[in-house]
Amino acid sequence: MTALKSTVARLFGRFAAEVPGAPRAEFTFAPTTAEETAAILDFAAEHRLTVLPWGAGTHRIGESWVPDVLLSTRSLGGIDWRPDDLTVVVGAGVTVADLEARMADRRQTAVLPENPGPATVGGVVAAAASGWRRLRFGPTRDRMLEVVAATGDGRVIRGGGQVVKNVSGYDLPRLFTGSRGSLGVITRVCLKLWPQGSAAATIAVDDAERAGAVIHRPLAVLQTPGGVAVYLTGTAAEVEAQAATLGGSPTEGLVWPDRPHGPVEISLRVPPARIGEAVALVAAAGFVAAHGVGEVLAAGSFGAAEVSGWRVWAESVGGGLVVATAPEGFGVDPWGMAPPSLPLQRRIKAAFDPVGIMVPGRLPGGL
Repeated sequence: MTALKSTVARLFGRFAAEVPGAPRAEFTFAPTTAEETAAILDFAAEHRLTVLPWGAGTHRIGESWVPDVLLSTRSLGGIDWRPDDLTVVVGAGVTVADLEARMADRRQTAVLPENPGPATVGGVVAAAASGWRRLRFGPTRDRMLEVVAATGDGRVIRGGGQVVKNVSGYDLPRLFTGSRGSLGVITRVCLKLWPQGSAAATIAVDDAERAGAVIHRPLAVLQTPGGVAVYLTGTAAEVEAQAATLGGSPTEGLVWPDRPHGPVEISLRVPPARIGEAVALVAAAGFVAAHGVGEVLAAGSFGAAEVSGWRVWAESVGGGLVVATAPEGFGVDPWGMAPPSLPLQRRIKAAFDPVGIMVPGRLPGGL
């Protein structure tokens, strides 16, 4: 190991970094380009060193582990905003908050998660994290136009293109969305943008099902222990008319709920028609239910048997349950039932990370 450390210091010492809050690792680097990232991964593959890509650590799933190499994306920056084209090219280490703040002057948005905290764009894409506005605008993967990444065997690859009406290589941006670092490190993405309405309102209602039926394309219909709220945007006249249809008293602006936090945090995913049953399971805890989408985020002091029972029910109705956070030794697999596509996923993994250095075991089925 001494000889290896000496070689690493000689080759990559200029990328060495201290990353507060990150897991400890034998080597921690913060490269500045896709090519530098690929060089580190090529060396890691040659020496069978496991690698953990790290943005801000806001989308971890499963118990912590100690990698040989922690690869921080914090130095992969840059924002190339093209407001007239409704696109933005952004480095993986740029925070969602900084990106959205930059585009606020022209009232545009990348429709990434609201109240993101320190989350980075690369981390959000790698986790396929979508915000509350998914009901209207679809998931994050639908806005991925291009991806640049360094693979687990040290190549720089690029798929997609920097225009909205583009299909060339479209599979790679979607493939890397949700890959959670298992194929390589996302270094840059191009995202489709959306204009923001000139007016917005949050309206408390009594009936989520009725609200979804009478309102045309709301941003979201969310339920929390405090009740149900409908989120609207558009022109002032459009918002006023929809508020009148709902019969509620609007609050100006979009008052998004905080995501629930607790010792155990889960995502309960079911067909939208079954979301009322899912809410009933977790009603005693902190939760946010996205009506029309079919996801309930819940947090509390849940027991392993309780969570396992909810998973059995969710899978029986065509959904699933993901354990996002739990104490060490909780005893419940983060993902649950392995997908039928697992053999195909293994072949894809082998094509991008043949040695298996990238976050081994992180995905469903121990992939």
